Amino acid sequence: MAQVMLRAPLSELCGGRTHAIAGATVGQVLVALRREHPPIAGWVLDEQGRIREHVNVFVNGIHGEERTPVAGDDRVHVLPAITGG
Repeated sequence: MAQVMLRAPLSELCGGRTHAIAGATVGQVLVALRREHPPIAGWVLDEQGRIREHVNVFVNGIHGEERTPVAGDDRVHVLPAITGG
C-alpha cells in the first residue's frame, strides 16, 4: 500500500498525517482515502473525481495527476494550497 502523507487541514480531518492506502493510480488512492475518511469528501476530489484545482499531489516528489501510477512502496503527498495576503 502507498503511504499517503497529508498536511493540515486534511490531516486533522483524517485523524493523522500518514495513511496506508491501496490503489494502482493516484485517482484510486484518493478515492480510497475519501472512502476510509469521509470527512475529507469535497476537499481533495471534485464531483467528477478529479483533483481539485487548489490541491497538489506528488508521487515520490514528482507532480502527479489522477492517472499517475502508484506502487505499493510509493509516497503520495497531498498538499492543499496555502493562501494569504
